[in-house]
Amino acid sequence: MIQDHIMFTGINILLAWSVYVILLSGSVSFANGAFMAIGGYASGVVTTKFGLPLFVGIPIAALGTAAFGMIIGLPALRTRGIYLILVTTGIAFCVKNAIESIPYVGGVRGMRGLVGAEPWHVWVLVAIVGLLLWLLSRTPLQRILDATREDELVARAMGINTVYVKVIAFGSGAALAAIAGGLYAHYMYVINPEHFGILVSVFVVLYVILGGTNNMWGAPLGATVMTLVPESIRGLHEWRPIVFGVVIIVLLLVRPEGLLPFRAPSARVRDARDG
Repeated sequence: MIQDHIMFTGINILLAWSVYVILLSGSVSFANGAFMAIGGYASGVVTTKFGLPLFVGIPIAALGTAAFGMIIGLPALRTRGIYLILVTTGIAFCVKNAIESIPYVGGVRGMRGLVGAEPWHVWVLVAIVGLLLWLLSRTPLQRILDATREDELVARAMGINTVYVKVIAFGSGAALAAIAGGLYAHYMYVINPEHFGILVSVFVVLYVILGGTNNMWGAPLGATVMTLVPESIRGLHEWRPIVFGVVIIVLLLVRPEGLLPFRAPSARVRDARDG
């Protein structure tokens, strides 16, 4: 049981970061549950059908999902606001229905025989992704993302190719979700399309909103809280969903900007301020 909590907390942190990366460019995605499914099934095909090891299957799945995310991101990211939410939600439904209709991966019955993922695999990747995001926050690319998110017209006037930035961010988020999906699939042994419904995408976005959308540490904090709180109140049985909902509502009311609202300033900003 403790191992499950450790595993799923790490997976949810990776999923939360997959949404955070997309939010950095000013976009939002409710399709990350679909990217997670693609990663899980693609890595499953590589390992069970072709006999390749897990450390080969997950990178292949991540690269393929990133390419898929960038292809669909080109038209999808031309929309804004509620329309982008509807488009990405539609992608999630389409991917789930497509998987259900493919006998090669088990259809509605799912895929079996996926093994090999351990909690230490997840947390090594959490450490690597966290380090990469921290390094990103100290590079000019972070300022490019900030400019694209805050005002696309101004960013384009500065010579920034905002479409390129948004598509790269969308593909990177899709790759992270695919990695989480591959680890989840190979830990669960069996997966089916119901594991990757639209509620998965909704909860992942909620992780980031709860933790704070403007802080890379907010995503893992929100994911950890929303993973462990339901388990800590398991003894409440049928009252658990209600209590969990009340806890989330209270947190959002008390801290509407998130538990960690502000990103730490970059080294250049600190130097300019201190100077």
